[in-house]
Amino acid sequence: MDFHEKERYGIEDFLQIVKILRSPEGCPWDREQDHHSIRNGFLEETYEAVEAIDTEDPVLLQEELGDVLLQVVFHAQLEEEQGRFTFSDVVDGVAKKMVVRHPHVFGTVHAETSAEVLQNWDAIKKRTKAQKTQTDVLRGVSRALPALTRSEKLQKKAAKVGFDWPDAEGALEKVEEELAELRGAMEHGSERDLWEELGDLLFSVVNAARFLQVEPEQALEQACDKFIARFARMEALAKQESLSLSEASAEEWDKLWESAKKSDGALRKDDGN
Repeated sequence: MDFHEKERYGIEDFLQIVKILRSPEGCPWDREQDHHSIRNGFLEETYEAVEAIDTEDPVLLQEELGDVLLQVVFHAQLEEEQGRFTFSDVVDGVAKKMVVRHPHVFGTVHAETSAEVLQNWDAIKKRTKAQKTQTDVLRGVSRALPALTRSEKLQKKAAKVGFDWPDAEGALEKVEEELAELRGAMEHGSERDLWEELGDLLFSVVNAARFLQVEPEQALEQACDKFIARFARMEALAKQESLSLSEASAEEWDKLWESAKKSDGALRKDDGN
C-alpha cells in the first residue's frame, strides 16, 4: 500500500502505519522503544491536549488528541507483538465497560440526575474491581496521578463514607495546625520530620480547597502563571532602574516584588472597569 496516495486515513490505516514503523523495515527509533521509554511522552502528550482544552483551541486540540491516540496505539502494538492483547481488545474492553457502567442508558436502572449516575458508577466500579473495603477503593486511586489531584480524589472518596470535616472552618483549622507542626519540625525535627509535616500541610490545604470548591491543581497553575507575570514586571522595573537582578540585594528584590504586586492590582482594577 502506498500511503502517500491516500487522501484521507482511517483507524485501520493508522494501525497499519504504526505496525510498519515497528517492523524490521520500519523506523530504527520506533523499533527501540518499549512501554517505559515512551511513558513520559504519554504524559506530555496528555498534558498538551489538556492545555489545548484550557486555551479553547480546537485546531490544536485536534492535533494533540491525535498525539494521544498515537501513544495508545503504540502501547497496544507493543502488547500485540508479545501476544498479550491488541488494539481491538482495548476497544472491546472500554466499550463493554461503558455499557456495564451505564445501566441507566443500556439497562433497566433508573437515574435522572448526575448524582444518581455517579452513585451507580461508584457502586459498579467497586464491584467490578473486586473492591471489598473502602481501603481498597482508596488504594484504587492511581499513584501515577499528580499528588495534588491524587490527594483530592482520596479525600473525596473518604468523604463519601463520612470521614470528613463538618465544614470549611474545620479544614482551615487543620491547615493552621499542620503549619504549626511544620514550624516545630523546622526547629527541633529531623529531615524526615520536615518531609512528613510538609506533606501533611499540603494535604490539608487540598482538603481546604475541596471545601471551598476550588480545584487545587488549577489554582496552583494560576498561581504559577501569576508568578511568571509578576516576575516579568519585576524584571522590566529592574531594567528601567538599570539594576542587575543577579546582583540585587534582598531589600531591592523585596522593593521590586512589592512594585510588581501593586502593578498587578492596578491591572485587575482596570479590568474591572
